[in-house]
Amino acid sequence: MQLDMNKKKYIRLTISYLILAFMVCVIVYPLLWTIGASFNPGNSLISTSMIPQNPSLIHYQELFAGKPSLQYVQWYMNSIKISVFTMLGTLISVSFTAYAFSRFRFKGRKHGLTLFLLLQMIPQFSALIALFVLAQMLGMMNSHWLLIMLYIGGQIPMNTYLMKGYMDSIPIDLDESAKIDGASNTRIFLQIIMPLSKPMLAVVAMNGFTGPLGDFILASTILRTPESYTLPIGLFNLVNDVMGASYTTFAAGAILISIPVAIIFILLQKNFVSGLTAGGTKG
Repeated sequence: MQLDMNKKKYIRLTISYLILAFMVCVIVYPLLWTIGASFNPGNSLISTSMIPQNPSLIHYQELFAGKPSLQYVQWYMNSIKISVFTMLGTLISVSFTAYAFSRFRFKGRKHGLTLFLLLQMIPQFSALIALFVLAQMLGMMNSHWLLIMLYIGGQIPMNTYLMKGYMDSIPIDLDESAKIDGASNTRIFLQIIMPLSKPMLAVVAMNGFTGPLGDFILASTILRTPESYTLPIGLFNLVNDVMGASYTTFAAGAILISIPVAIIFILLQKNFVSGLTAGGTKG
């Protein structure tokens, strides 16, 4: 019987490792292919391989050559600017909103949380016409600041729900003890709740930073001139007929955008893992 149990355990472990290996291949293979394509000369992916036979940095040099049709550095800086301000705005707005839902009881509280969840189910493109008209009415077409505000608004619902769940796990006794000592709600929020919420703040910061970096639909609706483009729009033009379908240069540009994401992850990694496993939602 012991032998049969060991055999079953071995089979389960084998199946688990096979599934994990398959998922790793699914995730890593496109990344390795993109890296290989970025070092392959030429513009077509058909003639490229995962391991370049004649690796070259020509595509990376093209990105920074300053061609009028390829303003990669400008697009890169635009994306970083929008991502950083979106991250900061999301952290501030989500922190205050989640604290209000977690620590205060008011009319419509539960309905507000439910509304936040429902808003996440609405596809982004369904509101594009309204956002386009709004941008024209405000005279903010081609404005990075309007795009930042829209991104922050889109980040609030789900991140608020996550942050509120994490704050619920912080004992309310700490608040009550601080109030006995004369602390105000603002002081409790800044000196007690925020330091204890660092793991979830790291998750919210990561979401706020990476969201704009990968968005194409909303950015292409608001931004109209090449000087204001973000990287997704600019890189899209590299594989469009306008710029000769340079797929390998596109691959090089896509690889470079992963650098700031990696830096943010390294800076937040101490709190990031624990934040992902916390924040179970509560009513």
